[in-house]
Amino acid sequence: MTDSRKHKFDQYPPLVKPVLESLRQMIYNLVLELNLGEIEETLKWGEPSFNVKSGSPVRIDWKDSTPENYYVFVNCQTKLVDTFRELYSDVLQFQGNRAIILNLTEATDEKINHALKHCLALALTYQKVKHLPLLGA
Repeated sequence: MTDSRKHKFDQYPPLVKPVLESLRQMIYNLVLELNLGEIEETLKWGEPSFNVKSGSPVRIDWKDSTPENYYVFVNCQTKLVDTFRELYSDVLQFQGNRAIILNLTEATDEKINHALKHCLALALTYQKVKHLPLLGA
């Protein structure tokens, strides 16, 4: 991790940092699991961003204005959030067509993490599945 990305993670409050580091690790594990090749990790709009050739960029962040939540952002020009909503509206919360809203108190909830992992997999393989109904889910 470069200094600027490490600095970003170091700036998160003590209760937030391990949750976002765990989410970051989930993304890296998925890239390996799905054999998606090289992952590019950068800061986009000041937020940790992850991209692979087969997917659509995924950003993660926590905001001072909503201290109980953290977010997974995807490209709003895709069908990703619409698909996530169709599949997991009973488990996850969403912000428009650009984000999954997660609550820090539920960071270890197995049902939420299963849904989140599937959503991340769909985002990381978006270029391969965008033509399929419900992205092949």
